[in-house]
Amino acid sequence: MSNLINSIFKNKKVNLSKLEPFGFVLTETGYVFNQNLKDCELKLIIWISMSGELSAKVLDDYSEEPYTLHLTEGAAGSFVGNVKSQYEEILLSLAEQCYEPDVFHMSQALEVIEHVHNTYGDELEFLWKKSKSAVWRRKDNNKWYGVMLSITKRQLGLDGDDLIEIIDLRIQPEELESLADHQYYFPGYHMNKKHWLTIILDDSINLDEIKQRIAVSYQLASLK
Repeated sequence: MSNLINSIFKNKKVNLSKLEPFGFVLTETGYVFNQNLKDCELKLIIWISMSGELSAKVLDDYSEEPYTLHLTEGAAGSFVGNVKSQYEEILLSLAEQCYEPDVFHMSQALEVIEHVHNTYGDELEFLWKKSKSAVWRRKDNNKWYGVMLSITKRQLGLDGDDLIEIIDLRIQPEELESLADHQYYFPGYHMNKKHWLTIILDDSINLDEIKQRIAVSYQLASLK
């Protein structure tokens, strides 16, 4: 996979149901996209397997030989520039229309995401491009009741630079004051530290307790 493809599709996962409307054709092994490039006798073929693996090639229309100059750093000229521009444009459009953010991978984080979807019918909203953070908000007033982030331990005041996944939840100030121990419970990361609680989603806190705290946060978000 080229560096360009890695860059475009980093932290993203394909939504297979969106591929056919984009122009892909379903085959026995996955999905195939075939498009002739403008002003050159070349075509772009994109393959996406059922497991989401992507590969792309530019081929000569007649010989079916691969064309690779558009992937060569420093290659210049109007022809290669045209091919590279179209290649990138199609891949960026594919990422925009058929891919979704894929940031959170810890098992408890995935359990929390599933719980919120099943209980409140809400999906994470990624409000900032390239940011490893997303929010849940109430449908009736758009207030946030949960934030999920991927950060390093050091950013939370712990030792080490390992990536962790955290959840920020609303909490009553008096409860936060007695609860925050900077080991399992933290004042809200990047939030109001009197009204938000941060929990690391590494199973150190029982999932049932987190569900209860989400319910409280959801209710607090309804208040003016």
